[in-house]
Amino acid sequence: MPLDIQVGDIVRLKKQHPCGAKEWEVLRIGADFRLRCLGCGRQIMIARKLVEKNIREIRKKA
Repeated sequence: MPLDIQVGDIVRLKKQHPCGAKEWEVLRIGADFRLRCLGCGRQIMIARKLVEKNIREIRKKA
């Protein structure tokens, strides 16, 4: 069952970014996700399968 993730949501992942932050903002959704680190602002592209496997929490946009 696919997760209900929308652009603008904040996701908390299992592993932290090297800057120490664990929360990411979703910028793009498709076969890959574009995420922006809320600690340092770095953007990454990561496979949907890896994101869905490593999500701990989803906070919906306001």
